[in-house]
Amino acid sequence: MKNSIRPIALATAFSIASMAAAIAPAQAELTGNIGVFSQYVLRGITNAPENDGAAIQGGIDWAHDSGFYLGYWGSNLGYSDSDGTGFENDFYGGWGGSVDNFSWDLGLIYYYYLNIDDANAPELYGSVGFGPVSLGAKYLMDDIVWGNQGDIYWTLGGDMDIGAGFNLGGTLGYYTYETDGEYIPEAPEAKSSAFRHFDVTLSHPIGSTGADANFTYIFGGEDRFGGDQDDAMVFSVTYGFDITK
Repeated sequence: MKNSIRPIALATAFSIASMAAAIAPAQAELTGNIGVFSQYVLRGITNAPENDGAAIQGGIDWAHDSGFYLGYWGSNLGYSDSDGTGFENDFYGGWGGSVDNFSWDLGLIYYYYLNIDDANAPELYGSVGFGPVSLGAKYLMDDIVWGNQGDIYWTLGGDMDIGAGFNLGGTLGYYTYETDGEYIPEAPEAKSSAFRHFDVTLSHPIGSTGADANFTYIFGGEDRFGGDQDDAMVFSVTYGFDITK
């Protein structure tokens, strides 16, 4: 927020603000989201996507005006370790806020998979932003089949309005790896770090429906063993809604 209070009135303003905060009830909002994606590509792995067919994804978020939040997100998967269908559940909570153009976010996420063995794990995440650009990191806290404890996924992203209702965004993903884990042991070709992907997304509202159409082009990088990932395009339709209204 911008501070335009003159010094001579600062003490009075603080007193009024403190009184208002004590009187005003705490505010919170509950929102939801749902989307249909042509495929589910996780962190640039296009050669073995989470789902190479259509994926339905959605979630619900509770956010308090203090900056604390809780949420859930889920997606069907294109594989499993049994006769059933795999499903990813993400439970998360954290705290974020902003002052002027500076923003921050810190939280914990827990991945819980149905019909996928040895894949559940917590991950610590944080980000800082300035204006439309943000730098983030996610630290994996346990050994699982898709990562080793100590893996860090770094992102640099931003977006902007380019006119006529279009929004253009980009995300650069980079990994630093722990090369020896319980399920992914050290190998001669294992890398300690690598460029993972670069995504470019163009979005536009679909009339007055409240939904958005999104086209994402993924420039593939490398996996943890140096395998080159193909470029790919993902199309999606997403819809966000306010439950508290």
